[in-house]
Amino acid sequence: MTTHLVVGAGPVGAALAYRLSQAGRTVRVVTRSGVGPDLPRVQRLAVDATDAAALAHAAQGAGVLYNCANPGPYPDWERGWPPLAKSVLHAAEASGAVLVSLGNLYGYGPVDGPMTRNRPLAPSSPLGEVRAQVWHDALAAHQAGRVRVTEARASDYIGPSVTEAHGVLPVYAAATLAGKSAPVLADPDQPHTWTAVDDVVSTLITLGVDDRAWGSPWLVPSNPPVTVREVLRELGSRAGTGEPRLRRVPRLALRAGGLAMPVAREALGVLYQFDRPFVADTSETSNVLGVRPTPWTQVLDATAPAWRARATT
Repeated sequence: MTTHLVVGAGPVGAALAYRLSQAGRTVRVVTRSGVGPDLPRVQRLAVDATDAAALAHAAQGAGVLYNCANPGPYPDWERGWPPLAKSVLHAAEASGAVLVSLGNLYGYGPVDGPMTRNRPLAPSSPLGEVRAQVWHDALAAHQAGRVRVTEARASDYIGPSVTEAHGVLPVYAAATLAGKSAPVLADPDQPHTWTAVDDVVSTLITLGVDDRAWGSPWLVPSNPPVTVREVLRELGSRAGTGEPRLRRVPRLALRAGGLAMPVAREALGVLYQFDRPFVADTSETSNVLGVRPTPWTQVLDATAPAWRARATT
């Protein structure tokens, strides 16, 4: 039976290990501290994923390697992603496992019109440049016949397990679901694609076993775009907290904060995603690979009580 190696135990890595375990798969979860979901058929390993030899050892016998790791907050990406990506690629090559990476949409940069999986990468920020380079290096190894690779590109996450550490939407919701006003960093009335964690997991699992997916990126199937204000309104309706109160933070204030705070400075580079329509056309993944998004009302019904409980504790 194929062993599945999951690197990282954040919302996606933990949910992926759970889904694989429920399906009767043998799973190894790698984190620096050895934490991870305590589940049947899941082995938790304390491994520094940037240690190429150690990760390759952990990957021995694995048929699929899922890279769901993140080197840390935005300011750590330029320093942390290259050794992490290089180590993961080496582990996949040494073990013969299919490498399925969890990516995002930063590499496309500002666009006019919906993003598709074959749209050329044109990053406009250091964060996007880092993620684009990770994919280019993996694709080069695939084209050289060294390893089989694919990538699932997700938009901003939504789901019960998503916390304030994983995007601006849960940060805003932490305020509005507690009955407070929320400072928003960009235009809350622009259409935006949101990706459910469960749909990321479904895509990752499919990419690992369908050879039609290898050698290409795929956009995670997501529901039609919804504005920040409307998502918060729908969550508030379900949580009984009413209409969200939003106040726009002046861009000048953000720039002033960026001078002193590296996180704010890096975030400024990707706020274009909320200043204009940020829409992903994920239909090809559904049409070719058969993965379809969880119905939007179902996503909201599951997310609202979890985020409300967190906002009031």
